[in-house]
Amino acid sequence: MTNVKIGFAPTRRNLFSADAAIEYADLTRKKMDELGINYIDILDVAKDGLLFDDEGMERIATKFKDKKIDGLFLANENFGTEYECARLAKKLNVPVLLWGPKDEHPAKDGSRLRDTQCGLFAIGKVLRRFNVPFTYIKNSDIDSPEFSRGLQDFIKVCNVVKTFKNTRILQVGPRPFDFWSVICNEGELLERFNISLSPIPLPELYKEIARVRNEEVAGINETINYFRENTIVEITDGELETIAALKVALKNLCIAYGCNAGVIQCWTALQDELGILPYASLSLLQEEGLPFVCETDVHGVISELLIEAASLGEEKAIFADVNCRHPEDENGELLQHLGVFAYSTSAEKPVLPKSHFVFDYPGSVKFKARDGQYTLCRFDGDHGEYSLLMGNAESMEGPFNQGTYLYLKFANLNRLESKLVYGPYIHHVAAVQTDVVPVLYEACKYLGITPDFYDPIEEDIQAYLRGDNV
Repeated sequence: MTNVKIGFAPTRRNLFSADAAIEYADLTRKKMDELGINYIDILDVAKDGLLFDDEGMERIATKFKDKKIDGLFLANENFGTEYECARLAKKLNVPVLLWGPKDEHPAKDGSRLRDTQCGLFAIGKVLRRFNVPFTYIKNSDIDSPEFSRGLQDFIKVCNVVKTFKNTRILQVGPRPFDFWSVICNEGELLERFNISLSPIPLPELYKEIARVRNEEVAGINETINYFRENTIVEITDGELETIAALKVALKNLCIAYGCNAGVIQCWTALQDELGILPYASLSLLQEEGLPFVCETDVHGVISELLIEAASLGEEKAIFADVNCRHPEDENGELLQHLGVFAYSTSAEKPVLPKSHFVFDYPGSVKFKARDGQYTLCRFDGDHGEYSLLMGNAESMEGPFNQGTYLYLKFANLNRLESKLVYGPYIHHVAAVQTDVVPVLYEACKYLGITPDFYDPIEEDIQAYLRGDNV
């Protein structure tokens, strides 16, 4: 959570107790400190450390812009000043969290100090007037589980939005001719989402590999040592050296072009030149937090970035083809690839085999992924409309497969199959072993994409976000 900076703007209204608002703002600060939240405060730029007038709002906005906050937390410590909250949020254009601590018992004479919940209604309405999307945590006590979970989930939402809006993807080679399904609109991704591609031809990769072999022998050897210590190597020393050189070269090119992810034309020109498949190299890049996927699937690597960001990077992703129905269970499905699963997702020691049944080349990876509950997602679009398909599934037993694989049991596999056939999605999905569907769902409102589900779970997600079952 420390990589995400939140601007903390507690607010009050003059009609209600300023002292009570100051007290609750300080209690909110204390709770955020306990939770390890990285927040930028306004004690030095706003009277009493509270937002309530134009002059203070301008100083707060300037500070938050200078500090490059990733999200804005409007804490409604009494009724709050709704128009200052909306003006501040409009200036900053970051995800907004709205919450207020539950009111105390009224005094014996019937008077009240804060009327926080009533102020939440007013702020929400004015944020709508300003066309500012926002997230809210239900009116609850500072020490309640609803507040802690809601704030921590908002940090994850901010991380998704930050990642999405600052993505640059290294595209190594054009898409393979046969893969028309991975066609994307580069201009539209840039114009609508600030997602840019850095396309380079395959010969530039070959040139970098040659340079690495001459000048970065230590980096190649370090990579070779990783494979020898963490995998079962069944290929020759020369083939392993090429796999290591490819991995180092791809990482270098991402750094050179300022990219946080990559895609590659994984066949067949690569095999003609290098004699290997790239998947063992890509899986190691995945493991190191640099998602890199095959078949130049730009929307696929965006899916990976989103789902890993939703877990704050605590879970590494697998990138898989949705391949085949389970031979015995009507709701079971095989997720498989020649690699592109991060090595730490393995339930066993990974193997670098001599070949794979699809391609008779070294460079694939072989292991079964860990058991557990998974979140799946796929960012995709066509005809100018973009959406994020998401949902959950549980691992299950299934027949042995070559490559990296996992069997998942769905509530109703027909629903997923229908979504992938009708689209706009394709059969490539990203998955992590944790439930981040509510985070991805909430992030969609800030990304300008439509949340979509293969199971009818939207009401359950909304109930989670409301804190109904905490």
